[in-house]
This record gives sequence, structure tokens and C-alpha cells, in this order.
Amino acid sequence: MTIREVSAGFHDAALTVLHNHNVLFAGHAERYSKIKNDSTIPVSLQQKAKEYGPFDKIVYYEKPHLRQLRKIKSGENWGGSWRTRTELEQTIPYIMENTKAEITSVGHHLSHAAAGFQTSPFDDATVVVIDAIGESDTVSIYHAYYNGACLAGEHAKANYKLLYKKSYPHSIGMFYSAVTKRCGLRPMDEEYITMGMAAYGDANKAYNTLKRATVRFTDIPLFKENLHLGIDDVEFAPDVTVEDIAAAGQQLCEEMVMGVMRRAKALGTSKNLVYMGGVALNCVINRRLGELFNKIWIMPNPGDAGSSLGAAAYAYGRDINFTTPYLGSNIAGEYPVDELLKELETNQIVGVANGRAEFGPRALGNRSLLADPRGADIKDRVNEIKRRQKFRPFAPVILEEHVHDYFAMPLYQPTSRYMQVVARCTKPDLFPAIIHVDGTSRVQTVPDNDSGIRRLLSAWYRKTGCPMLLNTSLNIRGEPMVDDRSDANRFEKEYGVTVCS
Repeated sequence: MTIREVSAGFHDAALTVLHNHNVLFAGHAERYSKIKNDSTIPVSLQQKAKEYGPFDKIVYYEKPHLRQLRKIKSGENWGGSWRTRTELEQTIPYIMENTKAEITSVGHHLSHAAAGFQTSPFDDATVVVIDAIGESDTVSIYHAYYNGACLAGEHAKANYKLLYKKSYPHSIGMFYSAVTKRCGLRPMDEEYITMGMAAYGDANKAYNTLKRATVRFTDIPLFKENLHLGIDDVEFAPDVTVEDIAAAGQQLCEEMVMGVMRRAKALGTSKNLVYMGGVALNCVINRRLGELFNKIWIMPNPGDAGSSLGAAAYAYGRDINFTTPYLGSNIAGEYPVDELLKELETNQIVGVANGRAEFGPRALGNRSLLADPRGADIKDRVNEIKRRQKFRPFAPVILEEHVHDYFAMPLYQPTSRYMQVVARCTKPDLFPAIIHVDGTSRVQTVPDNDSGIRRLLSAWYRKTGCPMLLNTSLNIRGEPMVDDRSDANRFEKEYGVTVCS
């Protein structure tokens, strides 16, 4: 069976092609349309999906009638639309031209849960989903498990038992988006900037005011108002800065997430945690997950785009073969290790666009801007190239076997090596380019495998004795990540950085 799954209509649209248990393709709409956070499926992405042949089923990542019902009941206009077959046919004609294909939909939080559990290495897990909103749910806790022995090529059936949920308007994700807007940033887009800004503020200066104005209980959590309206009317003391508000928002968000996690642990279904939803991208909070769970899996694309894979996985109903996050467009050719080394030695900064694009918001070495982390001016140079605020942190990517030589890793040790872990650098003077103002780094480890970024890091270490590089996405602020060779050529020409393919 070949399944094509669509997440679209709100933000971060994506499309996945699943053939039985194999993920053939998964791509972000924005990288084809060149519109950041595009909510539609552009024709170019639809055409790309056609390359993988005919299909039997189309799956949408939420129950549209439930979202519409919530909007009618609440009188709010949070976005999204009621997806009908006719509308789908008009919106994504290349997908819908196979009129014999079955069309179905999966609940939003179930799509998140399946994207996490059915890509994880676990046979059973406590699955926690925390986001802004899915239909009406904002927090869900499941027990997920497989049953049925794998016989003669059969794959085990995935089961999901809902244990707990919290619904709109009580939303941790909306709360953080409201804080983001109050800090002068774009909600549903620049929450990651709020996370970096928070390290510059004093949470104590804004915490009590923000909590009194918005939150009733942090452990449940419950909120006092519909946060989609924002918190612009909250009055802080005159000396409170946006950095202080960001810090207070980050602290409150951490308290609420950990409250959900304690509840999840108390339910006692599994010591394995699968964590999904947009809030799972807050790597500062994630450093504490190891306090409660033994093993942790956060799929590389835990937000709505990743739900395109999740809905397909749930529709398939069995474990799937997920071995890599490199599932997008392909730029053919050998990973250019020698060219990259030469450019790093000469100019300290270089782009790489090679192999299949990452499915997820973070660069993992195939669509990356790389730099020597030892240079005192590197952070400023890279920020200038990317048109970013100077306070933003950069992540190091490091050979796994050397991570403890340079970082005090937290209890949170993810099973997935593709997610960032916030850790204090023990030798910050050596690597100024990847140290945030609070002394931490967003560490990405690379295991002993045959990936291009692994071979580059190994060669870089042999040549310099440094086992890491600064690694950030190959784009500038406000633009999607580079996707194909023409994007790479344009980036090189416009921003003056050599991009090796």
C-alpha cells in the first residue's frame, strides 16, 4: 500500500509518501514554494510526490470538522479551514487526480503521537503531545505499544490508548506564542528566538506579573483567558524589558511542561518517553526530561510538518522503517569533504548542499552553514550572513565520542541523535562561536556512521584536533532552508558564501 499524507491549511504544510513500512519521501511545502511557513501544498511539491508512483490512500493530519466545530462554539478565528474532498481537489490537483484513492483523516494529536512512536526504537512508550492546538486538544498523553509478533514479513500493530488530555483554551503552546508576540516577534514562527532571548533577561522581574495575568495553575495547566488574543494588555513594571518577559515566559513554560511530564510519569505505563508537538522543539526545557524518564525519543520533526508522516504511519497502523531524517529533495554527488575542509581552512565559513534534504526545521549537515567554532568573530560573521539578531545562539555539531570532553551533558540523553541537547560547555574559551550568554550550547552529536557530516567532522578532527563545527541552517532569516541546487547557487551569489555540493 502506498499512502500520501498531507498536513496543510494552517502553517508548516508538508507531504509524505509512505509505501508499506518504508518512508519514500517527506518534504516541507515552504522549500518548494519559497514562502516561509507556507500553509499550502505548492504544485512543485505535488509534482515531486508523483515521482513515487500511484497511491492507494490520502490521509489528512487532523479532523477538519472538529476544528470547525470548535471555532463555531468558541467564536474565535484561530485559523485553518474545513477541508472537503472538493477543496482538496482544487488545492492539490496532482495528488487528487487519482480519484479512486481512499481519502481519510486522523486526529491532530494522534498524528503527532504516531509520528513519534512509530519512528521510535521503542516497543512501548508514554507518548506526550504538547502544542498550540489540534482541533481542540492542547495536551495529550497516550500509552502506545505494539502487539502481534513479526511473522513472515509482517509488522507489529501500533496501538494508542488515550490516558489524559487538556483542551482549548488551556494551551501551553498558545501561551508561549503570546509571549513571543509580546516580545515583538512573530507568533507561530519565531518562538525559537524567544527561547534564545530568554537567557538575556531576569525572569524574576516579570514572572509574578505574567503568571497572575495568565495562569491559574502550572501543574495542570490552566489559563485565565483565551491566549490567542495575546497578552499585549498585561502591564509590567516600567523597568521590565522584553528580555525579562521572554525569561519569565520560558520559566513558566518549563514549569508547565514539567507538570505535564510528572503527570505522564505518574500514570506509570512506560519508562520510555516519546515527546511530540511544537513545544517539543524547546530544547532548553528538554534538558530536564531525563529527571523523569529513562529513554527519550523526540522525532526530528515534532511539529505540524512532521504530522504528515504521522498521519500516514497511523493509517498504515504498523511499525515503519525510519532510519534517517534525510527524506527530501536530493542533490546528487559525493559529500564534498575535501572542498569543505579547504574552505573552512581558508575562510572559516562554508555552506553545504548535498544529498537528501533534512525533514525537520534543523540543519543536520546536508543543508548546513558550517563554521570553525574557535574564531572570536565567527558568531558575528555568521549572524551577519544570516541577517539574524546578534543575541541568537548557534549550535555545535560534534563527534559523539568526544562530547563529554567538552560538555557537561544533562541527564537528558536522547535516543535520537538528531535533536539538540542544551548543555554547559566546560571549555568555553576555546569555542566562543557556539557559547550562549548563559554558558550553554545547543549540542548535536553525530554517531559513528557513514553520513557525510560524520566523515567531514572526522577529517576536520584529524586535521585540527577540534571535534566540532558550528552548524546552522543554510538560509537567512525569514527564508526557508535551501532545497535544491538552484537555491544553493542563489545563496552563494547573493550572500557571498561558497556552497559546496
